[in-house]
Amino acid sequence: MRRLDLPDGAARDGAGLLHAPSAERNLAPILAALLPALPCGGVALELASGTGQHAAAVAAARPALSIQPTEPDPERRRTIDRRCAGLPNVAEARALDACAPGWAEGLRVDALWVVNLLHLVSEGEMAVLLDEGARAVAPGGLFAIYGPFLRGGRATSAGDRTFDATLRAQDPEIGFKEVEVVEGVLSVLGFAVERREMPANNLLLLARRGG
Repeated sequence: MRRLDLPDGAARDGAGLLHAPSAERNLAPILAALLPALPCGGVALELASGTGQHAAAVAAARPALSIQPTEPDPERRRTIDRRCAGLPNVAEARALDACAPGWAEGLRVDALWVVNLLHLVSEGEMAVLLDEGARAVAPGGLFAIYGPFLRGGRATSAGDRTFDATLRAQDPEIGFKEVEVVEGVLSVLGFAVERREMPANNLLLLARRGG
């Protein structure tokens, strides 16, 4: 796992749980766009669940949907489990590296989502994530991806250009990905992709698998 200097890093709240201000800010718009696309029941997988704020909110809104959070960092997994302890439809957080080949073997889910991860990994790691995610999603299922992207090879604001440059200065292999590339890969993998504009120049890609 990369250790990056990121704005709005997670810190402990009054209850001792890790809390990410960015997750708090984007929670409402993500729920507004994601919930109507999610199935009411079945199994959903979240990659890189972080502090568990999104998993907990989705679980509360979709009580018949069984949610499996995943996170490679053990400290964050403990926070996820504590935060979701009162939600019977949330499984214990699973140790999973979304960029490691083979994690989708034996998995079949009705929905999968990942928030604010692609710009923190390399192109090769993103390719693994997309390929494994596609293997995990059942026919007719949803693969949702949220975050900042380049459009036509360019950042869409001065703030995004600065953030992208800051990431690349820490590791030249990471940084904002081109949304057209991600959409193209998902299309090749058998998904129909809908692009949603989100606050702060972010995008939500709602990819539905055929069949």
